[in-house]
Amino acid sequence: MPSAVPLPSPLRAVLFDLDGTLCDSEDGIVSHLGRALATVGLPVPGRDALRACVGPPWHHGLDLIGVPIDRVPDVIAAYRATYDDEAPGLAPPFPGVAEALARLHDAGLAMAVATSKPQHLAVRIVSGGPLARYLPTVVGADPDAGRHTKADSVAGALAAVRLDGPVVMVGDRHHDVDGARAHGLDTIGVRWGTAAPGELEAAGALAVVDSPTQLADLLLAVA
Repeated sequence: MPSAVPLPSPLRAVLFDLDGTLCDSEDGIVSHLGRALATVGLPVPGRDALRACVGPPWHHGLDLIGVPIDRVPDVIAAYRATYDDEAPGLAPPFPGVAEALARLHDAGLAMAVATSKPQHLAVRIVSGGPLARYLPTVVGADPDAGRHTKADSVAGALAAVRLDGPVVMVGDRHHDVDGARAHGLDTIGVRWGTAAPGELEAAGALAVVDSPTQLADLLLAVA
C-alpha cells in the first residue's frame, strides 16, 4: 500500500467513478463502439485505441480515435441504439469492489458515484446490481440538468452528499483527477481500469492503488 499518503482526515465521504473503477465495462463499451463506427461507415481502430474511449466524456474519447466532430452525433446515436438496452448486463463490478464498499459502508463513510456516463444508464447499472445498497446517490452526465463534464458530475455528487468535512475522489483516468481538482478534491487512482501506464501519476493523483482491498485499507486509515 502507498505509504505516508497525505489524505484529508477524518474522511467523511468518497466519490467513485463508474466505468473502469467500480465496474468492468470495458468489453461491452469497446464492442459496441466498434460496431457503431462500422455502422456509420467510419474506420474501426484496434482495441487499444478503442480502450482510450472508456471513461472520458464521448467528445473527448471520439476525438482521440479521430472521429470528425461532425460525425460524433452519428456515432453516439449508433452506439446508443445497441448498447443502452444491454448496458446493465455489460458492467459487472470488478472482483473485490463489493467487499471494499461494504467495509467503507460499515465504517460510516458516505459514498456516491460521479461519472461521465449518462445519468439514466449509470442509475440502471448501479441500481440493478450488487453495489446498489452502498451507493444511494448516482450522478452522471445530463445535459438537461447542465451536466456535461466530469467536473459537473462531481459537483452534483457533492451537492447530493451534503456533508461537511473531507471528501476524496476515486477513479481510473486522468479525467477523474481533473474533475475532482476543479472542486478542490484529491483523487486516489486505481490501476485496474483503462489508464495508460503513468497516466494517473502524471495527472496528479494523490496515490495509485493496485486492488480494491488496498483502496479500502488506505481510505479506512483516515476514516
